[in-house]
Amino acid sequence: MKSFSIIALTSLVGSSQSFHLPTTPVSPTSLSASNFAGAGVKDYNPDLDSLPGAFIETGKRVWDPWGLSNYVPVDWAREAELANGRSAMLATVGWVWPKWFGAFPGFTDVTTTDPIDAALQADTQWWAQFIILCGVIEANKYWSLQKGQSYLGETSVSDTPFYDPFGIYPKTEEGRKTMAERELKNARLAMIGIASFVAGHFIPGSVPCLPPGF
Repeated sequence: MKSFSIIALTSLVGSSQSFHLPTTPVSPTSLSASNFAGAGVKDYNPDLDSLPGAFIETGKRVWDPWGLSNYVPVDWAREAELANGRSAMLATVGWVWPKWFGAFPGFTDVTTTDPIDAALQADTQWWAQFIILCGVIEANKYWSLQKGQSYLGETSVSDTPFYDPFGIYPKTEEGRKTMAERELKNARLAMIGIASFVAGHFIPGSVPCLPPGF
């Protein structure tokens, strides 16, 4: 219970790499045609055209109405999106689990199924363990990159996944493309979902169709 609740709260800031800004300033690139017609919609970085992510939900077009992609490296933006999206997927599970299934047996120092309150009740040792776990994951990501492994859901069959202990990651390029698209869609949905849960918690009634107290 405590682990899920801590994940639900801390994942709002994502992983440390997600917020590691580039060391050199990025100047705006040459702009492509506007992603959506209409007043006030800015052009996006054309490098986005080479990345997956323009799905049917956005009309199969890049969605960047403020043109923010012109001011950060595209690869860094995708790393941040995936890192925060994966954290958000864990956070969504951590938020829903205690409300539907209750707390794990044996944990008596947390007396609520409210994720925010539970995280605040968690003992300091649990926070310390969680922070160490995050550090171990980030360190492994770094060393895996040095060995040529990937954690970005690459589609090329020549790329070795960062973490695949059961060997279930697709071996074909088409299978990897499908897997990457599914992960990206679920990551985006989870980020919207966990943000709505937090908004509904602090501002009751602010999220349509969300039950009070969820």
